[in-house]
Amino acid sequence: MKEQVAAAAIDRIAAIDSDDLVLGIGTGSTAECFIRRLPALRGRIDSTVASSERSATLLRELGLPVLDLNSVSTLHAYIDGADETNHHLQLIKGGGAALTREKIVAAASDQFLCIADESKLVTTLGQFPLPVEVIPMARSYVARELVKLGGDPIWREGTVTDNGNVILDVHGLEINQPLALEQTINHITGVVTSGLFALRPADVLLLGTPEGVRTLVNN
Repeated sequence: MKEQVAAAAIDRIAAIDSDDLVLGIGTGSTAECFIRRLPALRGRIDSTVASSERSATLLRELGLPVLDLNSVSTLHAYIDGADETNHHLQLIKGGGAALTREKIVAAASDQFLCIADESKLVTTLGQFPLPVEVIPMARSYVARELVKLGGDPIWREGTVTDNGNVILDVHGLEINQPLALEQTINHITGVVTSGLFALRPADVLLLGTPEGVRTLVNN
C-alpha cells in the first residue's frame, strides 16, 4: 500500500502546472517510497528541500538537487507520511524524530500532500504517542507540564534530532481538540514544537487500501 500511494503521489505532482518544480520532501518509510520514484520526474524538478538529513542523503544518491529552505522562494508541494490522521487531515507526525523540520517545510509549501496506508486513519488522534521536540535542559520541566495535560511523557532515550534536541513521546492522550492542544503544548517554555499538525493540516490525503488508493481532500 505504501508503493500504491507513492505512485499516486507521483501522478498528482506530475499534474502540477510547472516545469520547474520545487518540492518539499518528508521523512520515513512511506516518504522514501515516494523519493525512489522521483527520478521519473527528474526533467521537471528544479530542486528539493528535505525535512531530514536521511531524506536529503537519499535524494542526493538518486541524483536529485537538494537545497536549504532559505535558498528557495516557494515550494509547490510538500509530500510526507503520517503516524496518524483524522478525517479532518489533522496529523500526528514525528515517529522518525523529524517533526520540527517537517512542520517548517509543510508551513512553507503551497500544498501539503500526505501519503499513508489506511491503518493510520483514526476517529480520534492519540493512539499513537504524540512526539514533542524539547530543548535538552528543559526535558524534565516540560515532562511535568505534559503530565498536567493528562499525558504520560516518556523520554525517547538515545534519540537526538537533527536540531540537537530530544524527544518526549506522550502516551495516554485522547486528542479531541487538536488545534487547542497544539497551541497549548507549543507554548510550554522549552518545547520546540509538538508532532500535532492541526494548525497546518494536510491539504490532500492519499490513503492506501486493499481496494486501491482513496483520496481525501481538506475543504
